[in-house]
Amino acid sequence: MTGQVLEAQTRKPLAGAAVANSATGVGTISDAEGRFSLELPIGQTRMTATLLGYRPVTVTLPAASQELIILLSADNTQLREVVVTGYESRRPLQETAGAIGVLSSRELQRFSETTLVPALNTLPGVRMEERATASYRLSIRGSSLRAPFGVRNVKVYLNEIPLVEANGTIPLNLLDAATIGNVEVIKGPSGSVYGAGTGGTVLLETVRPTESSIMAGGLVGSYGLRRGFAGASVATEKSNLLLRYDRQTLDGYREQSAMDRQSVLLSGQFYPTQKQTFSFHALYSDLYYELPGALTREQYEANPRQARQLNKDQNASINLDGLNLGLVHSYQFNDRWSNNTSLFGVFSFLNHPFTNDYERNTNQSLGGRTRTAYRTQVAELPTRFVLGAEGQRRFVNSRHYQNVKGTAGTLSFDDEVVATQGFVFGQAEVELPAQFILTLGGSLNTLNYDLTRVTTGATGVGSNNSRGFDPQFSPRAALVKVFSPKLSAHASISAGFSPPTEAEVRPSDGSFNTALQPEKGTNYELGIRGNLFNQRLTYDVVGFRLNLSETILIQSTPEDIDVFQNAGATRQQGVEAALGFAVVQAPEQPLSLLKLWSAYTYNHFRFRNYQPNDQNFSGNSLTGTPEHVLTAGFDVESAFGFYLNATGNYTSDIPLNDANTVFADSYLVLGGRGGYRKTFAQTWHLDVYGGVDNATDELYSLGNDLNGFGNRYFQPAPGRNFYGGVQLRKSF
Repeated sequence: MTGQVLEAQTRKPLAGAAVANSATGVGTISDAEGRFSLELPIGQTRMTATLLGYRPVTVTLPAASQELIILLSADNTQLREVVVTGYESRRPLQETAGAIGVLSSRELQRFSETTLVPALNTLPGVRMEERATASYRLSIRGSSLRAPFGVRNVKVYLNEIPLVEANGTIPLNLLDAATIGNVEVIKGPSGSVYGAGTGGTVLLETVRPTESSIMAGGLVGSYGLRRGFAGASVATEKSNLLLRYDRQTLDGYREQSAMDRQSVLLSGQFYPTQKQTFSFHALYSDLYYELPGALTREQYEANPRQARQLNKDQNASINLDGLNLGLVHSYQFNDRWSNNTSLFGVFSFLNHPFTNDYERNTNQSLGGRTRTAYRTQVAELPTRFVLGAEGQRRFVNSRHYQNVKGTAGTLSFDDEVVATQGFVFGQAEVELPAQFILTLGGSLNTLNYDLTRVTTGATGVGSNNSRGFDPQFSPRAALVKVFSPKLSAHASISAGFSPPTEAEVRPSDGSFNTALQPEKGTNYELGIRGNLFNQRLTYDVVGFRLNLSETILIQSTPEDIDVFQNAGATRQQGVEAALGFAVVQAPEQPLSLLKLWSAYTYNHFRFRNYQPNDQNFSGNSLTGTPEHVLTAGFDVESAFGFYLNATGNYTSDIPLNDANTVFADSYLVLGGRGGYRKTFAQTWHLDVYGGVDNATDELYSLGNDLNGFGNRYFQPAPGRNFYGGVQLRKSF
């Protein structure tokens, strides 16, 4: 009997599964592609498959001689070996070179699932901020601090599809956190397979059903939080489909901070043969949120719930409709050759009254990505080659009007921007003697902007501008030494570049900043990871140094417009550490799980050469980055269905301007979620829960305005707040 062991949700191969004769227990182990071959006596009708962290299964053998597919589902009561998809290798984390943070559905469900912010902030080196309700900024090792809104200098993929707006920003606020089932964060330049970028790459996967079901749920909380969802899934051996509707509204902690988001997700996977898979998703979001604006320290300390008066007068807010479409085809030609090709489209409309103007933007982006993998032996050494390309064409029509108390007034200018971006990449992975794994790769990247001012309100005279960037090569070399299944060490050197986005080349003041240069950086890393006591204690420690030149920083003008400039060079070095210990791991006992975990980040980020306007900021701390961040918590689960998750986050003080004369105070925030999760009659699944965030009612600012004009730096985070909800699912 030959066959393959796959993960039930993702249909990805599972290596190391024990496949055995159910009568005798004699068996074999699945290989790196999940494949196995086992001799069975004539008349044998059943066999078993087991793997740590997955529920064991017993399967009935087909009558005809055919390859058997065995699907294993994750067992949430057990800790299992983490397998990552980053760097296109699909290896266990223990055999992967590079700093990668992983969040499974288990970690995401520690929180209310109304936002990804608290979950992502449990990863060392990752900082996600919420400047206003649903206005996110994601920084990996200080990479995206230049973003006033959206996410920049970090590449994000949703189900292997690039998630990016036509203006180069990434609208994470269009995603509903509860629809995300897995997150991988690759820290630092990863140009070998993901193209341009000095910050990192985030790989998101939506939840994927393993059985047919219907589901619904709701949540209410402080400050007018209301949330509801309904969905249905159909799962068979040949396909699975998910349709889900979510709506979330919030009155807001501050004045002028309400939010209303509706989203519809349709996703599916089809398996017409054992060699190929079709995957698709269509995500539509309708988002509205208000912008309260930053406060001075005096306003922030006197009344953190107030909004800036100008923001209220001008009804500063964002209306955003977005549609993200993706289609992925995977084909396994044989044991050596495979291909994965995707096509995608992103369409959105932005209606944005701000304090200084009123923007109406139409965006569209079309593109594709393909990669081909080949397994062979070179000098009798197992080797895997990957070759691929990604390209997209983005178009934005941006019209700016005078803002007359939240309505569009006289046209100021009408712009059209076409961005053409692409890269080719290659990678070779060689398994050397003595359990060394060497990876060599690189990408060649191109980007060009065509900027057309169709008309101006004053004269009606347009203009044409173009900004192209020379092709940039981003190499990567990495080496892993696996000492044992319990210990490995890795080292890597990588280079990357981050071109300015359209929103930075063409800021809201109507200028074309064609002199803005790309950021360029070289990253060095050393790390160890391993486990002890039968995987109950896990640790991951990495040290890094990123030398960055032409660093792009944000400044605010007297008119409250964000503009950008190159700031010479920075040196960003630090240490990231994660530790977890399963004190109790006994699925059959009343106390089935007690796990302690922590993550620590040390950032020593400094300007090396930064002298703006006859001032010398060289040696200052990099704006917006805390020097110390410590997150810790514990998870408790019982066989009766009760659970408790508690989390604490300490962040040291943060410099808010380049001169380092203003700092945000350090803070300690505590929170937790507890509930009752149980399956009844094998088909009804209930989760009743409640929680608290900022339990100590700490006054702190999350998502500061860096270098804010008029000393307006602070965006107060919500005070103590509570929530409670229920989810019900019926499986068939």
